[in-house]
Amino acid sequence: MNMIIIGGSAGSFNTILSILNGLDKNFSVPIVIVLHRLKNYESSFEDILRHHTHYIVKEVEDKEIIKNGIVYTAPSNYHLLLEENNTFSLDVSELVNYSRPSIDVTFESASAILKEKCCGILLSGANNDGAKGLKRIAENNGTTIIQDCQEAEYKNMPNAAKLIYKYHQELNTKNIINKLNNEYC
Repeated sequence: MNMIIIGGSAGSFNTILSILNGLDKNFSVPIVIVLHRLKNYESSFEDILRHHTHYIVKEVEDKEIIKNGIVYTAPSNYHLLLEENNTFSLDVSELVNYSRPSIDVTFESASAILKEKCCGILLSGANNDGAKGLKRIAENNGTTIIQDCQEAEYKNMPNAAKLIYKYHQELNTKNIINKLNNEYC
């Protein structure tokens, strides 16, 4: 099973919407979105994605079986992990990079299971979360993309990834969409 995991924080929401709306209508690879959100705050993130895209969007539930054609979101205040039996698991261990969910945790977990079938995309954000996990995806021969630092509203996250591993593809939103449509559709 192939999987696309998109990680983002400050400044990434509109880019996520653009990517989802730019993908071919027949795009069926599961997409996981790990977005830094406030804990203990009721969010309308999933409702907005449902309303503004054509996808089935759902917040991950513990032990849920992963299905094609679904956009999954990491719940607030839980780390999102992949299991070998194609299910998700949720974890409440300590914060990583001041975050739970942590993009690094999900990238590393998915990479360990999926190897070269994992595509990690790191978007705008104000801290370093996701940089180490994206490097791990690359080390396991997965596809790694960072948002063009000239386009990212907050450059810290894609820049941190570029500093520790210089071979990520640095693409603007339009080229991210084109790459996903060409390689996963």
